[in-house]
Amino acid sequence: MGLLLKKWTLVLLAVLKPLGFWGAGAIAILDSSTIPVPMDLLLATYMWNDRAHAWVYVLMGAAGSAIGGLLPFLLGRAGGELFLLKRINRARYEALRNRFERQEFLALLVPSMLPPPTPWKLFVFAAGVFEMRVLPFMLAVFLGRLLRFSVLAILTVKYGPTAVGELGHLAHDHAHVLLSVLGLLLVGIAVYMLRQSNLRKGVARAERDGEFEN
Repeated sequence: MGLLLKKWTLVLLAVLKPLGFWGAGAIAILDSSTIPVPMDLLLATYMWNDRAHAWVYVLMGAAGSAIGGLLPFLLGRAGGELFLLKRINRARYEALRNRFERQEFLALLVPSMLPPPTPWKLFVFAAGVFEMRVLPFMLAVFLGRLLRFSVLAILTVKYGPTAVGELGHLAHDHAHVLLSVLGLLLVGIAVYMLRQSNLRKGVARAERDGEFEN
């Protein structure tokens, strides 16, 4: 299995390497839409060979993931409830639905941040089944992948392509720390979104009050 993965990686690099930034985006689209590829390893190789533009590969990888994820998302929206129930039991299905009903954006943002073996496509498919809107869906995937690939870029520039292993070990050995950091980040995002919402409501209320006074 490891040898096959290595061969598949080399083939993809040979075909897409001449495309530069666009090749990284194409790999991300392929990985998110249909055929799983060693995304982190491929991106790390790109970043290491062009360290001055590592941030561009981060953006292209995040954008490609958001675009490619539309395929399983739209398949889920087209009527994937029965298909989803064949993959997970009813209790997990209900828990997943409740999570999306409470806060669909965070329900997709968190899995998009996490490295393999997170069952990312399951959450993407579920987002379609539970009728998440397209733009919030793409934004959640983009931001989650942006954070994940940014961490990968920092490790790659500092340690080289072996950062893929470092990222995997970090997630495995310090899962509780990672979850705590993610929890704090999500709380910060939630507070920011709530303050922005209240601010917009306050501005709208002030404008209405001004109209009535005039």
